Amino acid sequence: MTRPATVPALYTCLIGHVRTTPTRYTLRHRTYMWLIDPDRPPRLPPPLRPLARFDARDHFGGTRPTIRAGLDAFLATHGIDLAGGRVTMLAHARVFGYVFNPLTLYWCHGPDGAPLCVVAEVHNTYGERHCYLLRPGGDGTGPATVDKEFYVSPFFPVDGAYTMRLPEPGARLNLTVRLDRPRGGPFTATVRGERRPATARTLLRTALRHPWSTAVVSAGIRLHGIRLLLRRLPVRPRPHHSPQEGVK
Repeated sequence: MTRPATVPALYTCLIGHVRTTPTRYTLRHRTYMWLIDPDRPPRLPPPLRPLARFDARDHFGGTRPTIRAGLDAFLATHGIDLAGGRVTMLAHARVFGYVFNPLTLYWCHGPDGAPLCVVAEVHNTYGERHCYLLRPGGDGTGPATVDKEFYVSPFFPVDGAYTMRLPEPGARLNLTVRLDRPRGGPFTATVRGERRPATARTLLRTALRHPWSTAVVSAGIRLHGIRLLLRRLPVRPRPHHSPQEGVK
């Protein structure tokens, strides 16, 4: 049985992207993320509540009463029933009413605590979302490979496959997502972080160090897109997006 992750917790993160073709481009960005139990989101003192809110409308179809209900509905479309098993969720929280989550992760366990699957929920800057169901090998720390099915960057078509290494966070956060395409070199995204206690003092200090964190993430994605346009990277047309079952 795997040892349960400590929740809630804050992770101060360094996010990195490395693009290798047709031109090499590297970016790094510092932010922070939450690890929570979606059944029991953090309860903050009233003055700090604008700094962290978790809303069901921001995940899956956005129509279920809770995030956990949305997750369970998505898993049901794949014939998976956690039977009340534990879930931990890594995500950005709403900060002053705004959130943008490029990647939200859900580590799903059975009633005996054994890891069953990981759900990777991806949002793009066009207001669309898509979920990948992953079954990492071994004890849940091994890599999982899945075909790319969702338009994210305007500089990549919807082709190739992701290899994701997503161990459930402990004292450290260490995630890697690699996209391999039929032609050209790989694209690699990493998230590295250290756990901090989810106390009011830590949250306030972290929020002051990274103000409007999710708005900064969203603006940064657009800024780097402009830089790549100036490097004359070709823009790939965005295909029509049909929401998945369980993400409508």
